[in-house]
Amino acid sequence: MHTLSRRSFLKTSALVTVGTALSARSWGQVAGANGDIRVAVVGLNGRGRSHLQSLQRIKGVRVVALCDIDTTVLARAKASFASEGTEVKTHVDLRELLASGDLDAVTIASPNHQHSLQAIWACQAGKDVYVEKPVSHNVWEGRQLVAAAAKHQRVVQAGTQIRSGAGLQEAVAWVRAGNLGKITAARGFCYKRRESIGQADGPLQIPSTINFDLWCGPAPLVPPRRKRLHYDWHWVHVTGNGDVGNQGIHQMDIARWFLGERGLPRTTLSVGGRLGYVDDGDTPNTQVVVHDYASAPLIFEVRGLPAKAGEAGAADEAGRTGKKGRGAGGVMDNYRGVGVGNVIDCEGGVVVTTNYFTATAYDQAGKVLKEFKGVDRHMQNFIDVVRSRKTAQLYGPIEEGHVSSALCHLGNISHVLGSTVAPGVLREKIKGHAGLAEATGRMIEHLAANGVDAAKSPLTRGVPLTLAPGKESFQGEFAKEATPLLTRNYRAPFVVPDLSRMS
Repeated sequence: MHTLSRRSFLKTSALVTVGTALSARSWGQVAGANGDIRVAVVGLNGRGRSHLQSLQRIKGVRVVALCDIDTTVLARAKASFASEGTEVKTHVDLRELLASGDLDAVTIASPNHQHSLQAIWACQAGKDVYVEKPVSHNVWEGRQLVAAAAKHQRVVQAGTQIRSGAGLQEAVAWVRAGNLGKITAARGFCYKRRESIGQADGPLQIPSTINFDLWCGPAPLVPPRRKRLHYDWHWVHVTGNGDVGNQGIHQMDIARWFLGERGLPRTTLSVGGRLGYVDDGDTPNTQVVVHDYASAPLIFEVRGLPAKAGEAGAADEAGRTGKKGRGAGGVMDNYRGVGVGNVIDCEGGVVVTTNYFTATAYDQAGKVLKEFKGVDRHMQNFIDVVRSRKTAQLYGPIEEGHVSSALCHLGNISHVLGSTVAPGVLREKIKGHAGLAEATGRMIEHLAANGVDAAKSPLTRGVPLTLAPGKESFQGEFAKEATPLLTRNYRAPFVVPDLSRMS
């Protein structure tokens, strides 16, 4: 297969950008505005399969191309289309795909460390973009994606699909209208059992069907030391963001939405660790992150161990646990009945979300006040806005996706710079943070139920991070150590361009 050189791609994308960064009026003169929207899906494992299913249900959309670094995966997906009488083009290299002219939009479901760069490339090539969560691997590159969408006048939808549910939209508006009084804490939970990924005897042997250079992209070109290439990249910082950036992006996004906060918090602090087993992962499987906002604290919790030692039912790749699914009830722990979801504490009651698109409001006595129901309309919304060019109607605008992704990254930065401390020292250090102290106390009880002694396997107290007001930068005691972690050293030619200075 012919592969474009970096120089050829940049030349091509520059020409395409000039010709296709179009106004709403000029859009009506090109393919896709009045006919079918031609879409390519990038990354065909996991979420990529969901993208295909969603797109194939939308009238007026044609999937015309597929892109994946694994030729076996590509062949399987192409054969599936052929069995239904549909021909699609296939590409291993995204740059080659983007150089083609018979394409209006791409949806991106590759690993986290690729999201921003691939979406920026697509914007530069004049394509609209649906990009999975988190939209970035670090704070800086997420801001560059926001800048790229604006510079090239592209529709860019973040894959924060919970925002598309009419029930959640109504619930947020109802709470922010003051129906339950002031919010006192916005909580998010990811109580999903995650089994150990094991320990490899040496570097992973990469199958010949995989273009590993492209798979690594911006990350170092080093064979990973783990047993599986796919999915387990989530639990290694160099490519993934742990569950705080896997599921946490959803729950922190919803919590921040309820709060009505548009930017980053005043401070961030993490407590957690990778506990209960020893493996090749380096992201926490047990963690509490508190973002201090002016309106109320945003508190997010991760628990990857079962409710107690010996509970059956290991989670699959999506976190589902046998027939019991992702919820609570023996296999998983829960808070107020929530295993994965949100609890919005208010002066006059509480709002609980226990699945993606519905919510229930209760008064302080536990009486149901109101129920909010909805369904996933996220991909349909993206296609609708691709046609209309009315980006204000996006349910998951890239600016919102960037800020919520940044919350995940802040939690990880605090953790990475932290150090393990004895339980007594930890209690003393966090006693001034009421929400963090309460959540950490429950976390230590959960660890004990799994046979983990916090005195012998101590938790990591992250460093307290202070954000410069109204900016995406640090100030104060740990600013010097934390600032380099806002970005990464990129590997040529997979370099995220500097499109806007972080203010």
